[in-house]
Amino acid sequence: MNAKVFFDTNILVYAAMGSGKDERKRERALELIAAEDFGTSAQVLQEFFVTVVKKASRPLTAAQALKWIEQLVIFPCQEIDHRLVRIAIELCKRYSISYLDAAILAAAEALGAHTVYSEDLNSGQQYGQVRVVNPFT
Repeated sequence: MNAKVFFDTNILVYAAMGSGKDERKRERALELIAAEDFGTSAQVLQEFFVTVVKKASRPLTAAQALKWIEQLVIFPCQEIDHRLVRIAIELCKRYSISYLDAAILAAAEALGAHTVYSEDLNSGQQYGQVRVVNPFT
C-alpha cells in the first residue's frame, strides 16, 4: 500500500464542495484527484466527513459524504495505530506543529508519499522525507 502523494483534508473538501469563490480550488482539487497516484488516511476521512456534513455553509448529507468516502478508499488509506500516534507526537515536537498536522505527515511518510498537498502547512517545507506543496498558490 503505497502512494506518491498524500492529500490533506482540504483538497478533498474543495473537490466535494468548492463553489463560488472556491470554484478554482474545486477544479484544481479535481485535477489532482484525476492525475495523481494519491493516498490519504483514516484521520483525513474523518475530518472530511465532519467538515462537509457539520461545518460547511451548504453541508452535504451524511449519505452524500459517505459516497465520497467510498470512492476515496479505493486509493491507499493509512490506518491510525499507536505507532503512527507515537511518530506524530515526535514530529509535533520536532517541527513545533500541531498534532493533527504531524499525524498527516506521519501518515504520508508511512504510505511512502514524497509530497503532501495541503494549504495548512508551510508550502515548500521539507518535513523528514515529505515535502509540503500548496496546490492552490
